[in-house]
Amino acid sequence: METVLPSSFLSVIQLSITPVILLSGVSGLLITLTNRLGRVVDRTRTLARDSQGATGESQQHIERQLEIMWQRAKLVRLAVMLAGSSMLLSCLLVMVIFLDATMHREFALELVGLFISSVLLLIASLAVFLRDIQVSLRALRLEVERARSAQRGSS
Repeated sequence: METVLPSSFLSVIQLSITPVILLSGVSGLLITLTNRLGRVVDRTRTLARDSQGATGESQQHIERQLEIMWQRAKLVRLAVMLAGSSMLLSCLLVMVIFLDATMHREFALELVGLFISSVLLLIASLAVFLRDIQVSLRALRLEVERARSAQRGSS
């Protein structure tokens, strides 16, 4: 088996920079998503605890909030899975780039497929992330409406 020449190896490393940059960016997104998931879990636990003694309108408000938190948890979980899958494909892409160079075989179709799939998964993850932001604003709107109605009631 023929070995890769140093200059060829350098160009292989240069080729692998794009998926590595993609990995770096997706890892930042994953940190953001896991932080959001942690906040959703903490808020859900607080609401569940508060619901124990709540009655009437307060109980209904907490139940609506809990429904939103459950929806958000599912959205963030999906976004994490999509981003994680994108990272996995990016790692595979780096491996295939090196296999392509060292085995002297043509993996062009596989390389294109892995790269496009990785980017599509990232796009899907970002779309789900944006949806979570919309849903979180719905929960905030409920809080604002409740505060306004309480303010009107006390006037």
